[in-house]
Amino acid sequence: MTTTRLESGSAAPDFTLLDQDGGSISLADFRGKKVVLYFYPAAMTPGCTTQACDFRDSIASLKGAGYEVVGISRDEPAKLKKFAERDGLAFPLLSDPDTAVHLAYGVWGDKMNYGKVIQGVIRSTFVIDEAGVVSLAKYNVKATGHVTRLRRELGID
Repeated sequence: MTTTRLESGSAAPDFTLLDQDGGSISLADFRGKKVVLYFYPAAMTPGCTTQACDFRDSIASLKGAGYEVVGISRDEPAKLKKFAERDGLAFPLLSDPDTAVHLAYGVWGDKMNYGKVIQGVIRSTFVIDEAGVVSLAKYNVKATGHVTRLRRELGID
């Protein structure tokens, strides 16, 4: 478990992970671009599908405003590939099976699930600027409506 929480102004922890196609992607690959980095519990589950499809449906306006979208979960690349193909997700989905990146971003820890405290992924989103600095950190976000609220906060709508 982690108690690390990133805030606006924090350096975004760098990483290199495999994507849904088995290629390596690093946060450093996005230097010079703004990134919406979101962590979700599990591919192809109802809430995570809703959230991913909301990003998919907003990708044109996000890219038009200069943002790249990247999703991270503990799923293996093969499952991420099925998820991307099934739902037409045209952005990188990265695999972090050992939770190292989850821990670095403070998104692995205690959470409530049906009234019980369990260890797991804390659904979270980070906006990272062109220099690799966190400009927005949102922890414990809801799957439904999150992308709409994020777009509003970023002044895209």
